[in-house]
Amino acid sequence: PEPVTILHAIDPLALRLPFWPHGIHWYGLMYGLAFLTAWWLGRLRVRAGRLPGVNDEGFGDLLFYGMLGVVLGGRVGYVLFYSFDAFLADPLMLLRINEGGMSFHGGLLGVLVAAAWWTRRHKLHFFDTVDFVAPIVPWGLGFGRLGNYIGGELWGKPTGGDWGVVFPASLPAEYAALPAEQLRQLHASGALDAFARHPSQLYQAVLEGLVMGAVLWLYSRKPRPRYAVSGLFALLYGAFRFAVEFVREPDAHLGYLAFGWLTMGQVLSLPLVLLGLFLLWKSRSAPTLQPDLSNVKQS
Repeated sequence: PEPVTILHAIDPLALRLPFWPHGIHWYGLMYGLAFLTAWWLGRLRVRAGRLPGVNDEGFGDLLFYGMLGVVLGGRVGYVLFYSFDAFLADPLMLLRINEGGMSFHGGLLGVLVAAAWWTRRHKLHFFDTVDFVAPIVPWGLGFGRLGNYIGGELWGKPTGGDWGVVFPASLPAEYAALPAEQLRQLHASGALDAFARHPSQLYQAVLEGLVMGAVLWLYSRKPRPRYAVSGLFALLYGAFRFAVEFVREPDAHLGYLAFGWLTMGQVLSLPLVLLGLFLLWKSRSAPTLQPDLSNVKQS
């Protein structure tokens, strides 16, 4: 059979502005969609009484702090987990977010810190807040992975040439300076098929976004014991991320950490699997928070 490959040729700039040299990137728009989706779904959960004593205004504060946690935690996490040596050589790189580099695991820690601070102010149980937030998060992860794909970054391993996506940034150096039209001609001739890769960003968008989002949303529609929704989130994300890492290209400056296949993403995801299992076990003897609709009229 003839190889079926796609040449990635999406402009990372969604909109070019004469007064703003950097323009508006698709990746930024994906972040915007992620936060808008979180706001919409969060309001639905507030009005279903899933977090007693909290109205729309209180949720708005939680979302704002969570946004800060995602951005700050994601950037700090990326620097600490993936580029610490570069940070030691150039500490100001921490501030250059426009150059890329965000970590889910760092963003998760940032959100948890923000949630803990917000929870203390509202005198709630921390895991009641996390259980409330967990079904909202996956959809944003999915948008983020779509942003990775559109930006042509974080691609997968080579497929062998029979199928896959050819990412120009992943091509050997001799192709780097070629204009887009010449790359299209080479692709049409089949000369680039050998460089086709797994679109692992799309795998993650489906698993971490669509599948995990649907499962958690349906599961949390009924009252569940404390820790259960959080545990399911941690278990699913950790398992999905661990699995996709087998077809995702490891970071060039890190490579494989052990056994010729273990990546940093897997090292950071395995604790989430264990945490998820522990929380699900703990939920068996935990109280179940019942919906409270008395506060809905104030939303």
